[in-house]
Amino acid sequence: MTGLPATPPQRKLGLVIDLDTCVGCHACAVNCKEWNAGGYHAPLTDIDPYGVEPDGVWFNRIHSFEVGTGPDTRVVNFPKSCLHCDNAPCVTVCPTGASYKRVEDGIVLVEEDKCIGCKLCSWACPYGAREFDGDAGVMKKCTLCIDRIYNDNLEEVDRVPACVATCPASARHFGDFADPNSNVSKLAAERGGFDLMPEMDCQPVNKYLPPRPKKTGGDTDRVPELQDASPEGGFLGWVDRLLSSTEHV
Repeated sequence: MTGLPATPPQRKLGLVIDLDTCVGCHACAVNCKEWNAGGYHAPLTDIDPYGVEPDGVWFNRIHSFEVGTGPDTRVVNFPKSCLHCDNAPCVTVCPTGASYKRVEDGIVLVEEDKCIGCKLCSWACPYGAREFDGDAGVMKKCTLCIDRIYNDNLEEVDRVPACVATCPASARHFGDFADPNSNVSKLAAERGGFDLMPEMDCQPVNKYLPPRPKKTGGDTDRVPELQDASPEGGFLGWVDRLLSSTEHV
């Protein structure tokens, strides 16, 4: 079996995901697929992608849940990928040493030349973050885009995982949790960042920020009623007056 680093990693690179701002657009999943299909893990299996039952390897998946009842109902979009756990069971269960946790930055990776496709890591992972590539016969997973974050040919602003770079709502943040002054450490401390399924004692590096309480009452919660478009009528009347008074050059 594979061992975890004897000493804590020098850096703990990971993600903070804000459940309050994630809109469930799947941009992170799509850009992750696009980047990895032509990069470090290329190719990624796609089975009947345009058919009735498409299947394939995806490192990011988004689950949407409806929570609450009545006026308190809301939809929470929950992105999920490998959490790069400090106490990673996918590493310790691996019989060949293919799955390992890096000492320098804490990222959990798979050395495909050693992987025999036994799937023990996928059974051990309580988060379902492992993917079996049927074409290659090996296990694959999120790498935090190590071919981006350490790529000196990219501008510094682009040296972030593909999912972070593409998020239109800025719901995903990347940084070093070993640094208490990093952006992710501060966000997790200020917003009560939490571990997914802490009872499993996997000690995931990635943190989630809980949704903020839903506003109730007050004029800001009411959607203004759109009235008719007559010059006297409400919002549409205001738009009509604005357009009518605009001078065109």
